[in-house]
Amino acid sequence: MVVHGGRRVALVAAAALTATLTLASPAAAHAEVEADRPQALAENVTLTFVSEAESASAGFSELRVVLPEGLAPADVTLGEAPKGWKLKATADGYTVGGPALKAGVDAEHKIKVRQLPDEKELAFKTVETYSDGEVSRWIELPTGGKEPEQPAPVLKLEAAAPGARPVSPSASASPSSRATPTQSATSGAAAPTASAEATDADASPAAEDSAADDDGISSGVLVAVIVVVLLALGGGAWWLVRRRAASSER
Repeated sequence: MVVHGGRRVALVAAAALTATLTLASPAAAHAEVEADRPQALAENVTLTFVSEAESASAGFSELRVVLPEGLAPADVTLGEAPKGWKLKATADGYTVGGPALKAGVDAEHKIKVRQLPDEKELAFKTVETYSDGEVSRWIELPTGGKEPEQPAPVLKLEAAAPGARPVSPSASASPSSRATPTQSATSGAAAPTASAEATDADASPAAEDSAADDDGISSGVLVAVIVVVLLALGGGAWWLVRRRAASSER
């Protein structure tokens, strides 16, 4: 009787321990990221993201990824994704989505980045949206040595190769590459474009001297014409006076 009682107590304790561990552990589904070359300052690196399905009634329709510091949306291009899915850049990363996947199907997509930053690890906060509107956020980072319940995908990087250097920023990310007018924050008036400012600034002293010479020549010609006209009028008047004097003498 004592043996059976002790065995029953042990089973109950084991069941309680299992339940406690289950409640304390993170959710079964999660998001992951891998790289074909996980090395700081590596160029043209392909990153693979996998989001595990956790809904039994709906499939993934969109994933939103926040890029870590050092990666710009302009440096990201889509490699592979579920059929019909497209990538759209956002202010802090990108979204990739399209026709909803079947329930229980994991979402996998690949992107190519221009260059990885010089860091030891990169966190890619990910927000998953299902076709029924349910949202799962894998955005938490470890704090105080405690593992989060919904951790963001983290990519650990090896040290940069000897001689590796950061490449220049993408041309598309440079504000100077945009030639459209901007609005003034105070007056609302359109500011001049860079090309217009360059045109005004390129007016050389030689061109100004040429314009001044042209004005001088035009003024000189005008004065000469006036003098000729006055002389002609004076000569005509003198001839007319002489003719009248000669007529009176007769």
